[in-house]
Amino acid sequence: MSRPDSASQRASDDPLAGAEPETEAFWITGPERGQIRATDVLTRAAVAASEAAESVVEVETLYSAVSRGTESLIFSGRVPPQEYERMRAPFQEGEFPYPVKYGYSNVGKVVSGDEQLNGQTVFSLFPHQRRFRLPASAVIPVPERVSPERAVLAANMETAVNGLWDAAPRVGDRIAVVGLGVVGLLVAWLANRIPGTRVTAIDVNPARADIAQAMGLQFDSREQRDDHDLVIHASGHPAGLNTALSLAGMEARIVEMSWFGSGEVSVALGGAFHSRRLRLISSQVGQVSAVQRPRWAYSDRLKLALSLLENDALDVLISGETAFEDLPLTMARLAGSSDELCHRIRYS
Repeated sequence: MSRPDSASQRASDDPLAGAEPETEAFWITGPERGQIRATDVLTRAAVAASEAAESVVEVETLYSAVSRGTESLIFSGRVPPQEYERMRAPFQEGEFPYPVKYGYSNVGKVVSGDEQLNGQTVFSLFPHQRRFRLPASAVIPVPERVSPERAVLAANMETAVNGLWDAAPRVGDRIAVVGLGVVGLLVAWLANRIPGTRVTAIDVNPARADIAQAMGLQFDSREQRDDHDLVIHASGHPAGLNTALSLAGMEARIVEMSWFGSGEVSVALGGAFHSRRLRLISSQVGQVSAVQRPRWAYSDRLKLALSLLENDALDVLISGETAFEDLPLTMARLAGSSDELCHRIRYS
C-alpha cells in the first residue's frame, strides 16, 4: 500500500523519520474515491499534541462510525475552500479537498500508556484507523452502561446537545423537528423528555416512521400546524428549511442545524417571516454554545453526550455495519444513500 505523501516527506530531524508503517487508516483520495493506506500509530496530526501532553495512550479501535452528512460532503469534494480550516477534524491528516484522512467517531480500547486508562473502552474524535496514539486527555472513558457498539453515536449526541443548548426549549413548548437523520432523531428524543412538550418528528421519508415511533416519538410526514414555539431543522435540504419556516408561530425560533457545504440555499423570507417576527438561529458544534461556554469545557459536553447514550432504545439509530477493510466501497455507497442512518465500522 502506498503511504500518504505527507508521511513520506518527513524532515530528517522529525522524531518519526524512518519509522515503519504500523497500522492502517482510511483516506479520501479523490472525488468519491477512498483507499486503505498504511500509516504510523503516532500520526503527524497527533505529534505536537502528544509531545505537549503529560500522558499518551495507545488505542486499538473497536468501532468507528461514518457521519453520513458531513463525511459524504467531504467524500464528494463539496467543502467550500473558505471553510477548509473551520472544517478540520481534531486529528485530521492531509488537506481538503484530498487526500485527507477525516472522521471523528472512534471507540476503542486503551492497550498501553496511562495506567488509569489501560484496558478501558474510550471514545475519541479520531478518524477511521486501526490503532493510534494520542494524548490521554483526548479520550473519554465510555460509561459501563453504554455498549461500545452504541458509543459510536457520541459525536451525533454531542451535536444534538449543542443544538438544544442553542434552541433553549422550555417546559411545555410545542416543538417541531424537521429532518430525521441521526442528529434530528436525537434532538427530537431529547426534547421529548422535557416535561409538557409536544414534539413532532417530521420527515418526508416514510421509512423514518417506524424508527421515530420506536424511540417514543410522534411522527408526521406532512405537519400543517403553524403554532410551534420552536422549530429545529436538521434535514440538510433547502426545502426542509422552508418547511421549518412555515411551521413557526408568532415570534418563534427556528434553529438551523444543517450544513450545506458548497451548495446554495434559497430561503423563503417573504410571506410571514417578518410579520411573525421569526428568529432564525444557526447552530454549529465546533464550539460550545455561548450560553454554556463560561461553565462547560468541550470535554464536559462530550462526557454528557456519552452518559445520555445509556438508553437501549437508541440502538435503532444504527442502520448498518461493515468491516473496516470494506470502507472505500462503503463510503461510495453511503454517499448516494438517503435511507442510511448511523453506519458502524467494525474492526477485527
